[in-house]
Amino acid sequence: MKELKILIIGSDANAYYMARCAHEATGAKAHLLAKDRLAFTKFSNILTIEYDEDLWDEDHFVKRLNAYADDYKNYKILVISTNETYSIFLARNKDKLGKNLVFFKQDEQILLTLTNKEKFYKTYKKSVLSFPETYYFDVTKDSLIPTMEYPMILKPANVVMYNHLSFEGKNKIYKISSEEELKGVIDRIKKAGYTDRLILQEYIAGDDSYLFDSVVYVDRMGKVKVISFAQIGLQEHSKSMVGNAACLINGFNSFGIDSSLMKQDIISFMEKLGMNGFFEFDLKYDEKSNTFKVLEINARQGRCSYYVAALKANLVQIMIDDLILHKDLKFQDLKEECLLSFVPKSIVKKYVSNEAFKKEALRLWKKRVSPMEYKRDRNVKRFLMMKKRLHHYHKEYQDSYWVA
Repeated sequence: MKELKILIIGSDANAYYMARCAHEATGAKAHLLAKDRLAFTKFSNILTIEYDEDLWDEDHFVKRLNAYADDYKNYKILVISTNETYSIFLARNKDKLGKNLVFFKQDEQILLTLTNKEKFYKTYKKSVLSFPETYYFDVTKDSLIPTMEYPMILKPANVVMYNHLSFEGKNKIYKISSEEELKGVIDRIKKAGYTDRLILQEYIAGDDSYLFDSVVYVDRMGKVKVISFAQIGLQEHSKSMVGNAACLINGFNSFGIDSSLMKQDIISFMEKLGMNGFFEFDLKYDEKSNTFKVLEINARQGRCSYYVAALKANLVQIMIDDLILHKDLKFQDLKEECLLSFVPKSIVKKYVSNEAFKKEALRLWKKRVSPMEYKRDRNVKRFLMMKKRLHHYHKEYQDSYWVA
């Protein structure tokens, strides 16, 4: 086998913990290529970092990766995407990229059915999965507001287009309480330059502990080899981060529901999909129907997926074994309890409203996994920056715009 390089594209929390996985698996630094200088990866000693402000230009992206491939002709280069934009670029240009670049060879059209929320809900409506009631609003031509119960959820169908926009009052997800508010939000998004459909969706009642997370790995032969199922006790509450888990416990469920049937449905769905790679399911328990409703599927590892590495399923090692070494991976149903938290203990105590979850989280606290805190990444500047970030969570939750 040729020597191995690991190239991570992106600079967010997802990128950092994948670099951590790479370091834990190989003992070597990963190379990071990113557009923005985000705090999560800044000052890290387990990364070699290059910034390129033109990386969201697709032609430039291809040239930049091919230049890296040329620089390391004698290496196999494992390419890890950390967001939808880069995943689509890789899928669309797989035949234009250097042969020594190794990544998930995903079908662009199938990938778009996951990254575009309208295509997602319409394409898989009759699958084994259950979804909230959903309507679609085209900002370029629709004017009639569907008759829905409030509160309701609004989010962009075209996540990639929306992520590239910047405007005052921009939220990742909107919880709408009236038709007047809905019209105002739609108008603001339209004026910002968004030209696709919006998702108007039934709000499923329940606090943050009604949210669940499942990480899945599908190998190069199309078989699910890793699956987890975790209850989220607290999600991020800032405007740009709501929907991301802040604290979760794998293998725990305060509602006492057997998750095995949901896991079977997820496995069946993924193996029929015909894709390779990591996927993250965002779900919410619907008490009315006693079912898990799928909110979205990320066609990559999620921001909080590091907990599977703590359960002896190192994400980067899995990719190396599957894509580089072509090993036959063993199936891992990750049932062991594992607490992951981005936030400090004081936030869990104050803001987790589910008492059973809070009690279990505090019981597990000494064994918790914190994706951003890696003892082997010794850098005083980064240590102080992360401490400041933990302190800042108090203000974020105090000023939270999100109320379940």
